[in-house]
Amino acid sequence: MTEETIFSRILKGEIPCDEVYNDSVCVAFRDIQPQAPVHILLIPRKPMRSLQDAEPEDKELLGHLLLISSKIAQQQGLDNWRTVINTGAEAGQTVFHLHLHIIGGRELKWPPG
Repeated sequence: MTEETIFSRILKGEIPCDEVYNDSVCVAFRDIQPQAPVHILLIPRKPMRSLQDAEPEDKELLGHLLLISSKIAQQQGLDNWRTVINTGAEAGQTVFHLHLHIIGGRELKWPPG
């Protein structure tokens, strides 16, 4: 991944965010256009355009993201939440840097839209 995105600029500290978690692998912050009372984005520090670009060597990173997403949801007081990864524009991905949505705080319907 070589293109600059809003998320790469957040990682570089060029754009502020409402950070809720930070470690050597990833950063989480509140979505600026929340779809629920709790809507947090979790992004890896490693540049990766989408889940489609993940390689076998990324399995530890991907597992870390899922474990941290659960930790964040619980820290936010959620007992029920949805973890979403949109892959590709037709699936709703608008920023082409892999990210997980942690969404909760209200009843979430299915199918999602």
